Amino acid sequence: MTIVRQPTRAGVRDAAAKIADILPETPLFIRDIRGVPIAFKAESLQPMGAFKLRGAWHRLTVLDDDTRQKGVVAFSSGNHAQGIAWAAQRLGMPATIVMPLDAPRVKRDATLAMGAEVVSYDRKTENREKIAAHLAHSRGAVLVPSFDDPWVIEGQGSAALEAAMQMEDLGLDEPIHVVVPCGGGGLAAGSALALPDSRITVVEPEGWDDMRRSLEAGWIEPVGPDAPPTACDSLQTMEVSPRTFEVLARRGATGVAVSEREIRDAQRWAVRHLNLIIEPGGAVALAALLSGKVEVEEGMLVILSGGNVDPEAFAKVLASVD
Repeated sequence: MTIVRQPTRAGVRDAAAKIADILPETPLFIRDIRGVPIAFKAESLQPMGAFKLRGAWHRLTVLDDDTRQKGVVAFSSGNHAQGIAWAAQRLGMPATIVMPLDAPRVKRDATLAMGAEVVSYDRKTENREKIAAHLAHSRGAVLVPSFDDPWVIEGQGSAALEAAMQMEDLGLDEPIHVVVPCGGGGLAAGSALALPDSRITVVEPEGWDDMRRSLEAGWIEPVGPDAPPTACDSLQTMEVSPRTFEVLARRGATGVAVSEREIRDAQRWAVRHLNLIIEPGGAVALAALLSGKVEVEEGMLVILSGGNVDPEAFAKVLASVD
């Protein structure tokens, strides 16, 4: 009988130790929202601009030398792509990334600059999972999903564990409530494993809130065929995985959805109050607090998951008044 490995809190601790060996901690900021101090974890300040390198590093470092020579294949709109490319480059491995044609140019260019091969596809007519699986099989490479992988989930959870330790260093208690952006749920599930005593709220853009609906229904609900356009390219996951869903459902996680306007408001707030550039998908958890969809309370941790913005699009956000 084949035993399927499951992500664990011990694995999150192992991943955190690996990350600590190669990178400094990302900053933790304390700022008030409506008079309540909130902790913000700035994963946007990772070397490649997002938390995704955590899971990529944890996953790729468990591969043996022979496997590394054959390389890895991943699929991503940009942040997981860059995380895999960054980790593969450091480990001397070839990496191939399947990216949508409409991925932000800044993310595509950064992935190429780190030495990865990019294979494009049309997200409306083609299936990225099938393309990536075929490439991996034909090349004998390892397929590394962006969230449906135990090592990836554990690696992403190291962000929350690191933040909790930083809060302790500041004399604060362990977070009682973690608010986290959610696409496929790797970061949210990892956070739930890392901090078993914290409440977890996942945040998604309106129309793409399949994790929220899945948690409420008790089974996986895919994104509908009429999902609206969203600036959150990093959160456009058509269906969450059983692995991330089960971790979050078991923990009693809840979810909310935020509008495109609320996301833009959050991006502008981050510039004014944190001096941070946050991409739309990375700003949704902050948007949930600012909009009142998640009530602020002491002991909250909000993860700002990425900062890889298209310069022109971000300039329009800053110049606009919604």
